[in-house]
Amino acid sequence: MPELPEIETIRRGLGPLLVGRRVLGVLVRDRRLREPVEARGLLRLRGARVTGIRRRSKYLLLDTDSGLTLLVHLGMTGQLWVAERERARRPHEHVVIALDDGRDLRFADTRRFGMMHVVRSDRLDRHPRLKGLGPEPLDRSVTGESLFRVTRGRRRPAKSFLMDTRSIAGVGNIYACEALHRAGINPQRAVGRIGRPGWDRLVACLREVLTEAISAGGTTLRDFLNAEGEAGYFAISLRVYDRRGKPCGRCGAPIRRIVQAGRSTFYCPRCQR
Repeated sequence: MPELPEIETIRRGLGPLLVGRRVLGVLVRDRRLREPVEARGLLRLRGARVTGIRRRSKYLLLDTDSGLTLLVHLGMTGQLWVAERERARRPHEHVVIALDDGRDLRFADTRRFGMMHVVRSDRLDRHPRLKGLGPEPLDRSVTGESLFRVTRGRRRPAKSFLMDTRSIAGVGNIYACEALHRAGINPQRAVGRIGRPGWDRLVACLREVLTEAISAGGTTLRDFLNAEGEAGYFAISLRVYDRRGKPCGRCGAPIRRIVQAGRSTFYCPRCQR
């Protein structure tokens, strides 16, 4: 599943290709997503000019001058890219948005867990998918002190806390594992047992690994495409994720894998306390 750095990479790539472009038409080829595509809603974008593209957690927000915003989530295998209009259709293309420069914005999703909605821009904060999201992990409001305060007396495991979008928006599995390893914190440790220095260290490591991943263009995933539809982007150096049984680069102990809330967690039992 694309995580925050991948979504941010797509946002940055799409910006120069979309901002200033006018929507000429919308073609819905397949409505079947986890929330069926509403063709009538997407057609409201005809004639609108794209004024900006933002990211909130793992959602992409395409703002227009019509007062409408296209809300996109890529789910597990969703792909969003700009292609020349004559370019051959890819498998599982659900939506094609024709632009005024002769190109298309295309959305495909093999497993159909993604979503596309058109929302009034002035009501975005009240949308069920965005309402209740916590702060962005790279925002200055996320500090060791703020997280230390809200976790006093709580028994929730550190990994689960990082992945709860109500606590921090959009960290994701890969980067939660990597940040906890860099900070030397066991993913099963109760957040209420992490002291202020530990939270300071974890916030710094979380920002570090996310920033590195964004700079590298995100972690290479099988289904990840960049903004122009090219597969196989850059990869960052993962220290624990998907490395079960391999030696920890810090101490040499074998990396372990456990399951937390249905998701794989990778960590070093020696380095992470």
